[in-house]
This record gives sequence, C-alpha cells and structure tokens, in this order.
Amino acid sequence: MKHAPQHRGCVMRRGMLSTRLFLILIGCCISVWYTDASELDVRLVGGDRCSGRVEVQHAGRWVGVCNHAWGVSDAHVVCRDLGCGLASSHGGVSDRLTGPPPLWLSHVKCVGNEARLKRCSHTFSRNCTNHTDVGVHCSRAPILTLPSSYNVFSAGEAVNFICTVLNGHKPVSFHLYKRGTGTPLVTQRVENGQKSVELTLSDLETSHQGSYSCVYSIWGNLLSQLHSSQSNSINIIVVDLHTPQIWYNTSQDTPAGWVFKGSSFNITCTTQPHYPGGSFQLRLIRPNGTVRHSLPALSSSVTFSFPSAQALNEGYYCCLYKVQLGERMFTSRESQPLPVSIRDTDPLLSPMVISLLVSAVTFVIATGIMLISFRMLCRRKKKLAELERESRTCEYSTNSAGRPVIPLPFHSLQCLRLTGVDNTYVVLTTIK
Repeated sequence: MKHAPQHRGCVMRRGMLSTRLFLILIGCCISVWYTDASELDVRLVGGDRCSGRVEVQHAGRWVGVCNHAWGVSDAHVVCRDLGCGLASSHGGVSDRLTGPPPLWLSHVKCVGNEARLKRCSHTFSRNCTNHTDVGVHCSRAPILTLPSSYNVFSAGEAVNFICTVLNGHKPVSFHLYKRGTGTPLVTQRVENGQKSVELTLSDLETSHQGSYSCVYSIWGNLLSQLHSSQSNSINIIVVDLHTPQIWYNTSQDTPAGWVFKGSSFNITCTTQPHYPGGSFQLRLIRPNGTVRHSLPALSSSVTFSFPSAQALNEGYYCCLYKVQLGERMFTSRESQPLPVSIRDTDPLLSPMVISLLVSAVTFVIATGIMLISFRMLCRRKKKLAELERESRTCEYSTNSAGRPVIPLPFHSLQCLRLTGVDNTYVVLTTIK
C-alpha cells in the first residue's frame, strides 16, 4: 500500500515524457514538411531539358527526389512545371547525388493537374538509402503553328491554328488559349489518339488580337483529364478599318456644293482607328475619267488642299483609308460621295444678287395674286348686291288688263310679264 502511489507516479511521468516526444516529433515533421516550399525550383540533369534525374533547389543547393511513393501524377507535374508537356515515363535512376549530408525531397503527393511541383504535398528526408532517386522522361510541349504565311487578319475573317503532339501520349482533346484568359476559346475533341488537330477561331474581332497557345489533355486517374504544359505562343493582329468621313471647307457665302472658280477649298478625310504607316486616298469621279490623290496618314485625319479651283476640280469626291501590315494590304470602304460644283465669279450673278432677285420676284408674284383675288372678291360682292336689289322689284303684280306678272327664279336674273288671251298666257316683255 505504501509503494502504490510511487508506482502510479512513475507511470504518469513516463506517459508525460512519451507525449512530449510525440509532440516534438510531430513539430519536426511539420517544420520539415513546409521548409522552403517557395524555393522548390525543378530541373532535370543527366539528359536534356525534358528528360533526366529530377532535382529540386533547397537551401541554395540542388538535391534529389526520393522515389518513395513517387508516381506518374508526380512526374506529370514535373514535366508541366518545366514546360515539357506530360511525362511519358518515370522511375528510378542509378546515379545518385553525392556529398554530405545527403538530403532528398520525399513523400511527394500530387493530384496531377498542379502547375508547379511546390504546390504538391512533400517532405524533406535525410534517409533515402533503401530507395533510389527518380528520373522523368517528358513528351515535350505541343507545337502550335499557323498554316497561313501571315499573322495579320481582317475583322470578320477566321484564323486556323494547328496544334501537334510530337510523341508520348494519346490526346483526348486539344484546347486553344489566349494569353490572359483562364478558359479556352476553342476546344476540339479527338478520337483514336489523333496527334494533330486544327483549331479554328472564326468571326474575328479586335478583342481577339493577342498571343495564343495550345494545350492537349489525356486521361488520368479516376477518369479525370490531365492537361499538358502550354505550347509555344503565336501572336495575331486583327485589323478593323471603318468607313472614312469626308467634308470640305470653303467660303461661308458659297452655297452648299459650290466653289467659286479661282478660290481655294479643302477636303478633309478622317477615320478611326488609325494604324501606323497608313494613307488616305482621295478619288475624284468626273464624266471624262477619275483622278486620284494620296497623302500619308500621319494622324487619324488628313486634309487635301486645292489653292485655285478650276473646272477640272468639279465632280464627286470619295476617300478611303489604306494600310499595309505584314504582307497584307487592307483597304476600307469608300466614303459617301461629296459633290463639288465650280462656278464662275460673276458679280451680277453672285449668290447674294441671285438671292435678292428671287426674293423680289416672289414678292411681286405674291402681291399680284393678292390684288387679283381682292378685285374678284369686290366684283362678286357688287353683283350680288345688284341681284338682290332687282329681285325686290320683281314681285307678283297685275297689268292694266288685270293679268299677273310672274317672276322667274332668282338665278335666272329676270322676270316675265305675262298677258293672257283666252286664258292663254303669252310672254309680252322681259324685265331685267
């Protein structure tokens, strides 16, 4: 009974010591697990850039990777990290790192779609004697090409890219990405491990201008798709030429569309957007032919000057914008035609005189119409008054023989004086 408490105290001290050792061990593991993960750069040695023994940079030096729990998903991430497509083979290598003290990256666990190896869970270990270092052979990144000999396109056109896998895997789909976007613009599924596919980007807009690359996918574990590293980049330019605007400047006293002979006038063309190296072309359409003028587009607008207007400058003017980018020449639509008429500067027939003459003639005609209308109205009123006066005197009456006088209707403008013989009435006289 006396020794029981001492025995229980010894057991408790031993339990506390084991707990402390366990916590210290866990802390060491956690510290090793996350040590210098941000510095986990990768390279392959003993072969070329996309094949060889896997090494990672740790604490300023390159160390190997232990093949403990190493799998194909981990090898895929290494290849993607190096921009070498996906892994075509993985396993141990015979040559090992030398130099005390040996250190290895160990217990790497990747899902398979990580972009960098440092995003996979891992530890660092000084004990990899029962294992070997890992080596990886990558299939290399896909190659993106343009079938056309140019990379400049007009808005509304389509551009065809070709994405090719050189060796290694059987892709199930290809994807076209634009730099700066997280989702593919074009996805093309393939069958039977097709190694090359055409990716078409149709109905181009100016927003499609930029750099493009492609990625291929293969089946991974649990029917998931693993994506390769991105291919080389190809830059395309999209040109969208708008129809230019056109107008002319001349004297304010000149009617629209008129230019006095011998005076100066300017024709201005403008467009947006403006591309370096472009030019404006002014086309004069005349009955006897077409005349063209051209000026470089140093800005978004240009002015064609005509110091002395002559009959040769008369006609319809149209302007268009041209620019050569790469090996292609792009031309906009022509502007609306601008009519210009060259007139002689006769003082007697100046626009102001003509305007005054037209105003005077219009005033005279209007005054004449008003006078004629007023005179006709007066005559009508006078005639109506006379008719009313005569109708008052044309009443029923009898003559000296006792015969009645019968008036005619008012609109006949007369009365008939009747006399009768043997009950027969005879027209004797007409009263107006």
